Amino acid sequence: MTDQQISDRQLVARVQKGDRRAFDLLVVKYQHRILALVGRFVSDFAEAQDVTQEAFIKAYRALPSFRGDSAFYTWMYRIAVNTAKNHLISRSRKTPTNDIDLDDAAYFTDESHMCDMDTPDGLLQRDQLHDVVFAAIDALPEELRMAITLREIDGLTYEEIADVMECPIGTVRSRIFRAREAIEKKMQPLLSATA
Repeated sequence: MTDQQISDRQLVARVQKGDRRAFDLLVVKYQHRILALVGRFVSDFAEAQDVTQEAFIKAYRALPSFRGDSAFYTWMYRIAVNTAKNHLISRSRKTPTNDIDLDDAAYFTDESHMCDMDTPDGLLQRDQLHDVVFAAIDALPEELRMAITLREIDGLTYEEIADVMECPIGTVRSRIFRAREAIEKKMQPLLSATA
């Protein structure tokens, strides 16, 4: 168990004993990560802030029943995703399929394709690659898209992803492998043309 998990467990235990300031520490610790997560679903910043606050309120109310089977952040992550999706449903909006925000889609390629990206040809190639990556991610079934997002963007461990997705680690590994394979397959024609 990491120091962070021990610290989170100690704070959770304090909240469960009635210490509201301990929950404030958890909010301060995770508010930016949760807001960024919610922002992938809710594009309006003010709305995303409201949804984030709602997620923390739900977590606070549910904290007495938190058993610690997963890390606090994993549990909070699940609450935030569900709150964001419920918010969109209540507003009769569709959840976004582009729930990955990459500054540079060339992240998915090998380093040989990242040279001279600031040239006009390089910028065009990057934009094309970006479009192909997003199209490939859009085409993934939700469970594959979520698994690859949790791993590659949020940096969660396989164990944390298994907790969030409520499935065995082997299933997580399989979903991530299949997602990477599908993305690579869609990128292959573009990469072959530029090699």
